[in-house]
Amino acid sequence: MTDQTSRIDLGPAAQRVTVLLSGVSDDQLGAPTPCSAYSVGDLLDHFMGLATGMRQAAEKQSGGDPGLGQAESLDPDWRRELPRRLEAMAAAWRDPAAWEGSTQAGGVTLPAEAMGVVALDELVIHGWDLARATGQPYDCDPDSAEAIIGWLSSFPDEERPKEIFGSVVAVPEGASALDRAVALSGRDPAWTA
Repeated sequence: MTDQTSRIDLGPAAQRVTVLLSGVSDDQLGAPTPCSAYSVGDLLDHFMGLATGMRQAAEKQSGGDPGLGQAESLDPDWRRELPRRLEAMAAAWRDPAAWEGSTQAGGVTLPAEAMGVVALDELVIHGWDLARATGQPYDCDPDSAEAIIGWLSSFPDEERPKEIFGSVVAVPEGASALDRAVALSGRDPAWTA
């Protein structure tokens, strides 16, 4: 798996999230997202912590925390700070050493190659959440979507962490890779605000 995952570049997914930020208005911070646990503001706070925690995981620093996801904790300078954090996270995962051994984030220890795919999943799926909640277009490169599909498909239904993923949503045959990834995460690809 290392040969395949070591080629995953989190940069395109991180950049896609950064592009979405300019389309988020202050009056949307309390709006719901397809991730029922988060409002837009909660999701942005989660991204702030996620970017730092997953950068630390790539660098094999202990204490990586994916963030609380609470709008009231959102840094007021998030529009400038979040793009910096996302770029630093993507850069850290470009180091081949990031994909070797094991690492920790949010109190969970995983093989580093799996943690890198978790970071990608968080960027893509929550990026889609943010786009849908704020009425913006969203796309994903096929390699990233296929990596997420492979990871999410690896969980048998009875072993899916219910606190993280909802039930798989059925999609029509021929659905795009992004729609299939979103559906595997337990979200309805047709969700609208």
